[in-house]
Amino acid sequence: MTQEIMLLITQTASVFMLASWLSIGLFENIFFPEFNRRFTNEVLELTRISKEYPEVYALVKYRCITNQAVQNAIFWAIVFWQFVAVAVLWAGTISLLLAVFNLFEIEKALAIGLLGTLLFTMTWAGFLIVGNWFCYWFCHGEGQNTHFQMTLWGTATSILMAVG
Repeated sequence: MTQEIMLLITQTASVFMLASWLSIGLFENIFFPEFNRRFTNEVLELTRISKEYPEVYALVKYRCITNQAVQNAIFWAIVFWQFVAVAVLWAGTISLLLAVFNLFEIEKALAIGLLGTLLFTMTWAGFLIVGNWFCYWFCHGEGQNTHFQMTLWGTATSILMAVG
């Protein structure tokens, strides 16, 4: 086995792990939407900040999104984004696996895998950026930490895909 093939196997496994992880989240969001919708709505409404940091809430309450229809639209837009990312990640995984056996062009497989990792990374970076607007670091530190770690995981995988 050559180093080039071993690197391709490593890239395939890395994209597979991202696809698997995000697929579980997508599954939960589709079949058990209340798991994450409740926390999404809390962030959009600044619920915890209003109770735990009323002085901060007074300054940023204009950012609240309390309209249920808008909140639902935001949640389902996130789910749609996740669906697209998962689809591309699985396409990348399959094309990379086929490339390992010389059944798919390596450069195209790497490009699809890299696109999938970009979408994965953008998912979590997007949560960090939007969450920052809603000051979720005040009361949703666990979520912010998870989003940060997922952003780093996606970035590391993107680097592996790009320079490997």
